[in-house]
Amino acid sequence: MSPTHRFSILQMVAFVAIGLALSGCAVADRLSNIGAAPALSSIENPTAQAGYSPVSLPMPTPERITYQPNSLWRSGARAFFRDQRASRIGDILTVKIDITDSASVDNETTRTRASSEEAGLDNFLGYEGSLGSILPDAVIPGSLVGFDSASSSVGSGTVDRKETIALTIAAIVTQILPNGNMVIEGRQEVRVNFEVRELLVSGVVRPEDITAANTIAHSQIAEARISYGGRGQLTDVQQARYGQQVYDILMPF
Repeated sequence: MSPTHRFSILQMVAFVAIGLALSGCAVADRLSNIGAAPALSSIENPTAQAGYSPVSLPMPTPERITYQPNSLWRSGARAFFRDQRASRIGDILTVKIDITDSASVDNETTRTRASSEEAGLDNFLGYEGSLGSILPDAVIPGSLVGFDSASSSVGSGTVDRKETIALTIAAIVTQILPNGNMVIEGRQEVRVNFEVRELLVSGVVRPEDITAANTIAHSQIAEARISYGGRGQLTDVQQARYGQQVYDILMPF
């Protein structure tokens, strides 16, 4: 046996041994928990976890809160009969998405066209008889040019679409426009097992459209961008493989 072949066998044995060791640990752990309830994770400081990154978001300019003598009012306070609706950069409001759309379109088009053109030169200063010396024999001056064309096309199309989405998401005010309108953006991610569901919403809202409960409907968001999708194992299975997608794009038939 050659040294190269022996080395390949040793590599294969090592990979198999590592796989069995890892699976053995998982199996042993599962066997040890038979009949016991799943253990809950302990409460730990999230800032001390590996991979922790502090959040950086748009924030309003800090206001100094001062107290007036013999007064319950605090200058700069956000409570005590003050409107609690979102109005500044960094404020949060709730967006209610309730989309129920349906569209049904059925089109059919039929077109047929036929045309015929003829042109001749019966008399041309007496030289019409001399055309045979220039053009092929058996020239008929009255039928020098003739065109015939015909075309026909048939098309049909059908659209039947129904969409129903009912979601709620919190968004943050990221910008105040010169006319007082606010730019909002919200992102929500939910992971279940190995699938992540993502909900994104952004757009421009008017302060007067925000309800007393600090909510706004998606239909009142201008330039609304709403995205609801996912990523993970289920999404990967539902999509064609990259090679198949490339094949579908490049093949002309």
